[in-house]
Amino acid sequence: MQTCARGLDSGIVQAMSLLRLAAFLCLTATTFAESAKPNILWLIAEDFGPHLGCYGEKNVATPVLDGLATKGMRFTRYYTTAPVCSASRSAFNTGMFQTTIGAHNHRSHRDDGYTLPAGVKLISERMHEAGYFTANVKQLPAEAGFKGAGKTDWNFAAPEKPFDSDQWNDLKAHQPFYAQLNFQETHRTFHAAAHADPAKVEIPPYYPDHEITRKDWAQYLDAATELDRKIGKVVELLKRDGLMENTVICFVGDNGAAHVRAKQFCYEEGLNVPFIMHWPSGIPAPAGFTAGTVSDRLLMSIDLTATSLNLAGIAKPAGMEGQVFLGANAEPARQYTFGARDRCDMTVFRLRTVRDARYRYIRNFTPDRPFLQHNEYKEKQYPVWNLIKELAAQDKLTPAQMPLAAATMPEEELYDLETDPHQIQNLAKSPKTEHQQVLEKLRGVLTDWIELTNDQGRVPEPPEVVANQGYTKPQPAKGQGKKGKKKAAN
Repeated sequence: MQTCARGLDSGIVQAMSLLRLAAFLCLTATTFAESAKPNILWLIAEDFGPHLGCYGEKNVATPVLDGLATKGMRFTRYYTTAPVCSASRSAFNTGMFQTTIGAHNHRSHRDDGYTLPAGVKLISERMHEAGYFTANVKQLPAEAGFKGAGKTDWNFAAPEKPFDSDQWNDLKAHQPFYAQLNFQETHRTFHAAAHADPAKVEIPPYYPDHEITRKDWAQYLDAATELDRKIGKVVELLKRDGLMENTVICFVGDNGAAHVRAKQFCYEEGLNVPFIMHWPSGIPAPAGFTAGTVSDRLLMSIDLTATSLNLAGIAKPAGMEGQVFLGANAEPARQYTFGARDRCDMTVFRLRTVRDARYRYIRNFTPDRPFLQHNEYKEKQYPVWNLIKELAAQDKLTPAQMPLAAATMPEEELYDLETDPHQIQNLAKSPKTEHQQVLEKLRGVLTDWIELTNDQGRVPEPPEVVANQGYTKPQPAKGQGKKGKKKAAN
């Protein structure tokens, strides 16, 4: 009996050992699978066009981003869906056009409880549900010397806790992670140290070549130089914390540059932003990613959303309008990119645009209004905005600049980006057959997109809502019963 008992005990011990081994192997496999998932870090610059050394800008010093581009992939045709922050961010944080989800009017739904349509979620929510730690980083280690802007600015009511943390120091201990880090430098008012020589900067021909313009442009480029310096600090932190070899870095702008014909308008300058992706050496690169190359593939900011999910092993959600452009699940390249501008502050426009590999078409549903329609923010923050008005009154604008001061705007605009990259020659009324064929084609493509995506901008905001949208809004003054003014950053 004792022999049998000892044999039974021995069998139990062996069985328990095998169970422990199996559990250990299972845990090890799970840990390996988790560690194989890349961390994903979005570095988001505010109001920034492709004005880096690697994009050909000569009057900036951007060695960090240029270096990331050299070792990664640089995309030249990456477009936001809106030329202003809140609408654009509402889109690329959900993977949906802002016009589809009712988030198209700038700084709308701030206090009315508006929520996202059924089935639409923030990318941070989807990442969290899949086991990713999420962060919108504000607090960085002291050696970085700055804080993240922490900007969200969505035109809908967000979940109570859209991110798990705002602390950089939480990232190393919580992998894999999905994090955003927002940079304010290129948002007005510019406050970087002076580097660029105003006399040497290249001014687009649709702006007056004036000392005011040159100084303003130089200050913007200086802000880009400062932006690069701070991103260098982030790269140092990644290396310090041992994260550089398993973190995908995506540098993008949230919308076009903070200049008169860029931000808030549907030209190239309002929608085309930089996109640099740096792939870590510790994780195999996905199909379609080739280090050290430049891509002219047509991409939209909502495509980065879908692709980031895919890189994290998350299937593209049903109905998501963004497209996967890397990896085994990559979708066919886009033939077109689309953009939309609606109310910004108190200024109501409705602009829609589409571009293909060569042409940009813009449809203006509010052509009776001037380009320089009253906007308190622009009048206070954009010196060239007021300069154009002054020079127009003195009849000192060139033909390329005069449309900005006209009393009305064209209903349709068509530009050949190959021969006219600054979009000066409107071909909408060109007698050439080829131009009219392109016009008809892109007009139809845009009309179809408006219908297929259920563009919510077809229904105007109520007049009382528009009337309440000012750059300055009444607010009780601190410690007083009177009402004061609160400045809203655009």
